[in-house]
Amino acid sequence: MHAARHLVSGHSNFREKIVTYKTILVHVDHSRHAEARIRIAAQIAITENAHLIGAAMTGVSRYVYEDGVNLSETVIAGQIKHFYQRAEKSLAQFDAIANSLGVLSFERRLVTDEPEGGLALQARYADLVVVSQPDMDEADSSILSGLPEYVMLNSVRPVLVIPYAGQFDRIGKRPLIAWDGSMEATRAVANAIPMLKRADNVTVAVFNPVLHHDMHGQEPGADIALYLARHNIKVEVARLKTRLDTGNALLSLAADLHTDMIVMGGYGHSRFREVLLGGVTLTVLKTMTSPVLMSH
Repeated sequence: MHAARHLVSGHSNFREKIVTYKTILVHVDHSRHAEARIRIAAQIAITENAHLIGAAMTGVSRYVYEDGVNLSETVIAGQIKHFYQRAEKSLAQFDAIANSLGVLSFERRLVTDEPEGGLALQARYADLVVVSQPDMDEADSSILSGLPEYVMLNSVRPVLVIPYAGQFDRIGKRPLIAWDGSMEATRAVANAIPMLKRADNVTVAVFNPVLHHDMHGQEPGADIALYLARHNIKVEVARLKTRLDTGNALLSLAADLHTDMIVMGGYGHSRFREVLLGGVTLTVLKTMTSPVLMSH
């Protein structure tokens, strides 16, 4: 893989309007990765002076209640009570973490719904959603295996996905942007600006630009670099030729650069509860080694 690099620094002669996140939503559940996910969301909320919402879904579809079923008379009443108690216990952990880290503004939400649909609805009223990559070694992983992509495709909000493997004390100091000129990538970059502004340096990666010259112009990556520079973001453009598929090339570059966050567009569509993803999106979500901020 060969790369050409170009550095752009942002300077401004006027007072820039500060772009920030005002509401951070984090998925709260009983998984072993919940604590790390909540801590990351809390740290972002503290940095951005944002309101933090911890949402725990009971796992009981809201449509059950809309159908007018008297659940107290059903054989599953005891199981439903267990679901609610488990969600409340998860929210107690959220409260404890938010308090211990000094989050100034936060709230818990107990949502009567399935995880995917419930979180997607709550996400529409947040600036950023924090979830975890499904861990297939956990008992409930098959239930939540499509959670990140479902929320991304059905909420029109940026989703920050935290890998289940690894420890991530700081996120966004060395971000890597996967740039292909698409609408999805454009949304991802715009949605990531609050975090990009706090980065030490941002790398914009353009893979095999000669094959997609209609999307990049005469100097691939230059326009998006200038856009970011006007936000006072220090940007380095890397134009890379590779024979690898884009997903694996992106992950390889992220490892080489010691990237602590990937910013990229999410490709796919959702019909009913079926989610069909593009190849790059699927590769990254399955094999990520650093947090990924993804927008559709």
